[in-house]
Amino acid sequence: MKTISNADLIINPDGSIYHLNLLPEDVADTVITVGDPERVSEVSRYFDRIELKKGKREFITHTGYLGSKRITVISTGIGTDNIDIVINELDALVNIDFSTRMVKEDLKSLDIIRVGTSGTVQNDIPMGSILVSEYGVGLDALMNYYLHELSAEELLLSDAIKSHFHHLKGISPYVTRVDPSLLEKIGKDLPKGLTLTAPGFYSPQGREVRAKSAFPGLVDLFTSFSFNNQRITNLEMETAGIYALSKAMGHKAISINAILASRVKFEFSSNPAKVIDEAIQLVLSRL
Repeated sequence: MKTISNADLIINPDGSIYHLNLLPEDVADTVITVGDPERVSEVSRYFDRIELKKGKREFITHTGYLGSKRITVISTGIGTDNIDIVINELDALVNIDFSTRMVKEDLKSLDIIRVGTSGTVQNDIPMGSILVSEYGVGLDALMNYYLHELSAEELLLSDAIKSHFHHLKGISPYVTRVDPSLLEKIGKDLPKGLTLTAPGFYSPQGREVRAKSAFPGLVDLFTSFSFNNQRITNLEMETAGIYALSKAMGHKAISINAILASRVKFEFSSNPAKVIDEAIQLVLSRL
């Protein structure tokens, strides 16, 4: 088994991992991810006890207890480039021995639960809904850099999506399913759908302000996809990366989406904080 180099795994002088600034003992087996650093405290305020608060850059971490359940909540910032950092460093913290720089013999599988905001692309999904991502569909390039295996159902869906988006030159979508055990535990009675992860907020999600879009009518293209009674339900910027990287490393992942906007009705929630809080409380009640 090879030793991981100093350049591949950067450890700070205090023994913490480079970006997250965490020690291996700082991470619970259950991890809630949020995009906004300020949302970390909105989750941890429900904890019965907080044992740790750390932060570096946009990565804020609180670890504590809800009853006897130990939970870590961490902010990822926006986008799958940040997800690449967070999932890799969480995995390193639990599955690499920092003293020897070697992978441990007994690997740990984390439960990774995203609680995030999103906009729907379907008329019948009302704002204020809480939706679970049955699949993450990535329009970003992250998984071009990793080996990842698809199940038979993921492969069929991936082929259908690539066919639907075939004229979008330079884009190669990837697909990963939610972990079935977390879906049963946390999301079984929630509305489900295909969550599209975009590599940006504006033109990659069909918005146009001043710079002209290379792909006019993108939201209509998202809305019109259908395969085996499955459809694209919502847009955001992290889920597909979380699902695909977690699966590649043997972790379990689920994404819970607070629907704050309708891209087809051109509306935005009048009380987004309430919807987000409902999503947080729902997840915590099911852990």
